[in-house]
This record gives sequence, structure tokens and C-alpha cells, in this order.
Amino acid sequence: MQTAIITDTNSGISVEEGRGMGLFVLPMPVIIDGKDYLEGDNMTHSQLYQAILDGRDVSSSQPSPGSILDLWDFIFSSGYEEAVYIPMSSGLSGSCAAAQALASDYPHKVEVADNHRISVTLHDSVLEALDMAKEGYDAASIRKYLEDTAYDSSIYIAVNSLELLRKSGRVTPAAAAIAQVMHLKPILTIQGGKLDTFSKARGMKQTEHKILDAVAEDLRSRFAAYPADRISIGAAGTFAKAEDESAWLAAVQKAFPEHPTFYGRLSCSIACHVSVDAIGIGVSVLRK
Repeated sequence: MQTAIITDTNSGISVEEGRGMGLFVLPMPVIIDGKDYLEGDNMTHSQLYQAILDGRDVSSSQPSPGSILDLWDFIFSSGYEEAVYIPMSSGLSGSCAAAQALASDYPHKVEVADNHRISVTLHDSVLEALDMAKEGYDAASIRKYLEDTAYDSSIYIAVNSLELLRKSGRVTPAAAAIAQVMHLKPILTIQGGKLDTFSKARGMKQTEHKILDAVAEDLRSRFAAYPADRISIGAAGTFAKAEDESAWLAAVQKAFPEHPTFYGRLSCSIACHVSVDAIGIGVSVLRK
């Protein structure tokens, strides 16, 4: 394989997991009390969750230009002729635009795909890109496929707490206070790479039902033309307890038994915004 596939940990794929799959994965930085950490390097999910629960100041950041260029140079020194870099959606971060600017110094060698995805839907895209590379597709063809099919996906996510979104300015203090008093859980959606409000529910059980109903409606409408085995459904979350991960995946599998399903832990940089015990589902249309 002469085309390298690169992503970041916002795909839900760790650096170590990527290495075993033949992928190159860039760890995303997080900041705790002003100190920089890298996901999977010197920061685990459990450590970040504890920092959030302790009320420490947490935030996310973009990969440094140096870390991106160092990885690209390492890849080309390892014998690869070209590469496809698949970062998180440009609608959610400036990291894609920054990488595109850096790629101008690597003409006909690095293709940056604005795949408009994140988490479990980005995970599916990365694996498809890896399959295409193994099949002999060049970097430009892989990027074109990823961008042409970017919107064949859907994400719903509900947060258990609005505190971190309040701190980042994404919701007002008044809205966060009302939601806490009323026990309201906002449900957000990503359709086309941008985060929008979808609905709200009272309590996490009602929230789960609303998310499952939203996915079922997408399957009946947007994705009705595709056979069940071409629709991947990824359960996701920032659960502090492993048993809650298993329970959420079981609920998703029970709701959609005819579809391939998996669980993807939301990245540390996403957790910096959605806090602990957020739940989500991503739907992707797979290649034929």
C-alpha cells in the first residue's frame, strides 16, 4: 500500500489501535488547568472524566502545525508516496482548514479530506478510506469519495450537563440554569458537519428514547433506499462506568438488530465540551 491514511483521535481510534490497523492517528490535545495533554499519550479518558467531575478547567485545542508536519514527514520517510489526512469536520473546528493550508507545501502528496464528520461516523469513513488504499485507489480518488459521500451520515448526541457548554459560551448561563432546574437534557444533531439543536427531553431515559426514535425516522426517510447491511450504526458516549457503555450499546443493538452496530467512546477533546455521561448515535452509509 503506497497511500497512507491519517486521522486524529476524534475518530474514536486511538494511536495504538491505529497502528495495529495500518492507520496513522494524531492524538488530539486537551488542556487541564492551563496544562497541555495529548489523548492516549499522557491523558486517558478516565483521567479527563475525573478532572471534569472535580470541576477543573478543561478545554480542547487543535493539533500544532509542528505535530502534523512531523507525522507527514515520518510517513513519507517510511516509504509512502502519498497520504490522505481525514480530520474532524471543518464545521466544528479550524483544524481541517489549518491542515489544508499546510498541505499546500506537499503538492500531489497530501490530500486533506473535509469529510464533515466526527466520532463514529468519522470512524466509518477512515476505515473505508483504509480499504480503498489497500485496493489501490490513489489519494485524490479517496479524498473525492470521502467528500462526495460526506453527508450520507447523521449524528444525535445528548449531554447530561450543560456546564462545559456554558463555560465555552455555546449556551447562555440562563439556559443552562433553566435546564438544570427543569432536569432538561438537550439533544443536539450534526447534519452536514455543523452542530445544531434538535430537541430536549426530561431525564436521560426519555432522552435515550428520543434519540432512538430520531435514528429510526432517519432510517425510514433519509436512508430508506439502502439495504440494512449498508447502514452502520455507532453508539457513542462519555460514560464514566464501563457497564453504562455496555448498556447503551445493548439498547442500540436491540433497537436496530438488522444493522451492523458498534460502540465508539467519544474522544477526550469532545468530552471537554459535552462533559461526562453524554450519549450519542451516529449513522453512516457504507460502500457497496
